[in-house]
Amino acid sequence: MYQGKTALITGASSGIGESFAHELAGKGMNLIVVARSEAKLKQLAQTLMAKHNVQVDVVVADLTQDHAAHSVYDQITQLQRKVDLLINNAGVASYGVFDKMPLEKQENEIKLNVLTVVSLTHLILQDMLKRRQGAIINVASGSGFQPTPFMAVYGATKAFIISWSESLWAETRSQGISVVTLCPGRTATNIQEVMGGDTGAPGKDVPPAQVVQTGLRALEKDKMTVIDGLGNYWVAQLARLFPRKFVVNLSYRIFGKNVTHGV
Repeated sequence: MYQGKTALITGASSGIGESFAHELAGKGMNLIVVARSEAKLKQLAQTLMAKHNVQVDVVVADLTQDHAAHSVYDQITQLQRKVDLLINNAGVASYGVFDKMPLEKQENEIKLNVLTVVSLTHLILQDMLKRRQGAIINVASGSGFQPTPFMAVYGATKAFIISWSESLWAETRSQGISVVTLCPGRTATNIQEVMGGDTGAPGKDVPPAQVVQTGLRALEKDKMTVIDGLGNYWVAQLARLFPRKFVVNLSYRIFGKNVTHGV
């Protein structure tokens, strides 16, 4: 399933993306790693090639830029590589009162979390469908199952990813394509630092490697959607079990505790 095939990982320079790179290289997969940080990607590539004797190509790209997905795809084409597994991991979150945060920051959040994911998937999926073989893991979030005041744009982008990915799963499963929607909860990455503080989200940070294992097990078992962690699973059911007004008010109280960090 992995040996000798090629995975493309966005946001591969740290966190969940980097953990995916280590795990898949250990399984004998060649990699195409994508992120903004050229130095980090080159160091990662050198480490993985030396340790696992796999091919690792580096693609430096700012995925918030217009036509970023087309640029990445063009570079893959020039490398003459075919992608067997696409992992759309790159993402960003913002925390604070919607109207107080810079509009450009939130527009970039939508571009990175939604537009580039859709565009890159569309381009690579064409090649997978021609071969009638391929797999996609879209990293969403437990935040996508209910409204998230003070992380309004982030939660909405992840809700989009969940809905879109599940639709994609249904459309392509008869054509040899597997699509997994991976929904982590709190994970020990730099996302809290990027947002400017702890959002107050419930649960403890788990290692990125745990999230990666959850995603790959789901892929191997041909699952459609998987939520990492039992506690996160039950939190995701709130919107199904309780009135929406109750759920959004509960989220307001939880995420609003530290909101001054994001204003």
